[in-house]
Amino acid sequence: MIRFLSVALALSLLLAPVVAQQKHVPDGELIDQVRVHLANDPDVGGVKIDVDAHDGAVTLTGKVKSEKQRVKAEKIAKKVKGVGSVNNQLAVSPD
Repeated sequence: MIRFLSVALALSLLLAPVVAQQKHVPDGELIDQVRVHLANDPDVGGVKIDVDAHDGAVTLTGKVKSEKQRVKAEKIAKKVKGVGSVNNQLAVSPD
């Protein structure tokens, strides 16, 4: 039993970097995926939101009509695979 645990631990230590590398999504792909998810949402789909990404950190900029849209856009971006953090700089402007 101890031998099995030792082998399992050794394998997990060897495979950890490989699994971590597979989770990295290129910035351009992240930007595209966040844009698609935002565009497909009925609450924020018609709003022009600029998306930028750097090493998994996504920044949202632009204007939205309500706080609800601002919060929803951030939630959508956070759910995209590969997004590590979201810097929500969206301004609420009912105009």
